Amino acid sequence: MTSSHSSVPHVVVLGGGFAGLWATRALANSSVRITLVDRHNHHLFQPLLYQVATAGLSAPDIAAPLRHILRKQTNVEVRLAEVRTIEPSQKRVTLDDGSALAFDYLLVATGATHAYFGHDEWARHAPGLKTLNDALQLRRHLLLAFERAEAEMDPARRAAWLNFAIVGGGPTGVELAGTLAEIARHTLKNEFRNIDPSEARVRLIEAGPRVLASFPESLSEKARQQLSKLGVEVSTGVPVTDINEDGYRLGDELIAAKTVVWAAGVAASPLARSLKVPLDRAGRVLVQPDLSVPGHPDIFVAGDLAAVTSDGKPVPGVAPAAKQMGRHVAGTIQARLAGTATAPFRYKDYGNLATIGRMAAVVDFGRLKFSGALAWWFWLAAHVFFLIGFRNRIAVLLNWAWAYWSYQRGARIILGDQGKTGEDDQSRSTREA
Repeated sequence: MTSSHSSVPHVVVLGGGFAGLWATRALANSSVRITLVDRHNHHLFQPLLYQVATAGLSAPDIAAPLRHILRKQTNVEVRLAEVRTIEPSQKRVTLDDGSALAFDYLLVATGATHAYFGHDEWARHAPGLKTLNDALQLRRHLLLAFERAEAEMDPARRAAWLNFAIVGGGPTGVELAGTLAEIARHTLKNEFRNIDPSEARVRLIEAGPRVLASFPESLSEKARQQLSKLGVEVSTGVPVTDINEDGYRLGDELIAAKTVVWAAGVAASPLARSLKVPLDRAGRVLVQPDLSVPGHPDIFVAGDLAAVTSDGKPVPGVAPAAKQMGRHVAGTIQARLAGTATAPFRYKDYGNLATIGRMAAVVDFGRLKFSGALAWWFWLAAHVFFLIGFRNRIAVLLNWAWAYWSYQRGARIILGDQGKTGEDDQSRSTREA
């Protein structure tokens, strides 16, 4: 077991996402030793994950090895492992290889996973999008759907392969639907002989009254209009009641579809239960104002796993909030070590962005709201700016420039056994997630 045997405090960070990585980097000049544990060897820029799923970008464009990112930070050790349990009273974390890490301070930032609202059996037929594995499997399935339709002679079965449904009208669902419609109508144009890809049916399904519910109503309506212009059918106010191998049920109507993507809900990492503290309905930890765990001032939770309010409002589960939480935890640890006062977490909302498709996006900066081409250019600039690594920024810029001028998407290679069915692809995606 690794223990806090030295006089230098040991900070264990679980999760190399936005919260964990930003906390680790903020402690670069502190007199602590840090162990960063993640089951993946990379930091993932999740806001662009849908671009990998839709063949616009390759995996290395939006991910970077954690060891490379932290190579110059000598007070950090990176461990590739999965956490099994947390023992708060023992101040110990147990890993999947049986080893354990003792800590003086612990940050739990292991994020969230898919939530199917009590219908976990839907996961087999409607994969979500949280990891690179998810994105690569979804990309494979989307591209194979057109190949299966090309080879299918039965009109009804062919229509099912060309029927795409995205469940959930948040930013991920909107971005997926808009991009998929562009692929069908522009990218694949003139490439098939037996089908017309532009006849593919792309439907975005939101159980609530409008898409992009976190945006002002005026921008939600703009987004709906822009989606419709791209050819996306937007369905609101009626929930999906069943998803199976044949398709999905919307109200009482059964729609045959071979591709259903889940973007409707998230649940906190199950690791939160190891803390044995109160959780909210989504499984998130009800943290103290300084992001510490009740009864354990040396344990912190940040990112999607934390349920916290700021100025009386719930902090949203978005990347900027996770980064701010990570930096706040680092500052709190530094204050504790220095014996100075700590402060509660305050979230600074810098705005909300979502892209719908080519020259179509919405931006909400509070008093300043805009949509269309200007919002799209702003969205592109912001996402390139926040990518980690010069190589990633250049690669994304080049890929987007090529896609803009040619309508082509450079990562359209299908890997794996082409004889597998679409259902097998989705099942594998669920298992690997």
